[in-house]
Amino acid sequence: MKEKEGWNPYVTGALTGIVAVLSVLIVGKFFGASTSYVRSAGLIEKFFAPQRIAPMDYFIKYIPEIDWQFMFVIGVLLGSFIAAITSGNFRLQAVPDMWKARFGSSIARRAITAFVGGVIAIFGARLAGGCPSGHGLSGVMQLSVSGFIALISFFIAGAIVARSLYRGGDKK
Repeated sequence: MKEKEGWNPYVTGALTGIVAVLSVLIVGKFFGASTSYVRSAGLIEKFFAPQRIAPMDYFIKYIPEIDWQFMFVIGVLLGSFIAAITSGNFRLQAVPDMWKARFGSSIARRAITAFVGGVIAIFGARLAGGCPSGHGLSGVMQLSVSGFIALISFFIAGAIVARSLYRGGDKK
């Protein structure tokens, strides 16, 4: 099944830039998402066992609550859903065609790989003190040298991983 053409990347890039500038002007916050995952875990833990997180230094400094960054992540999910619907590309699919062609149709294998990849990604983001949106988009927006280095590194690493995973392309 041929994918429909999505949104124009120049338009979406410009819209992302406008939203980033408005975020700083209106809320005084730059894009970032990785802290929201840790805070969400703390929020869940706070619900079940508040005495466990109360003494943790991290959660004293970063109170586990629904904040702007949590809403940013929800907005990214909602926005991507709206983009998929409006571009005509939305479909429910447990195993994408490209994955199936390269690795087979196992839903369990894909789920485990996605989970492990997510753990590695969030570990790296926390180790680096921020995620691609924080270092890449917000760092570059501030003309930060570390932001440019991070963004270049993300692209290089992404190209290497994609090339190694999908070498040979779609095997249809």
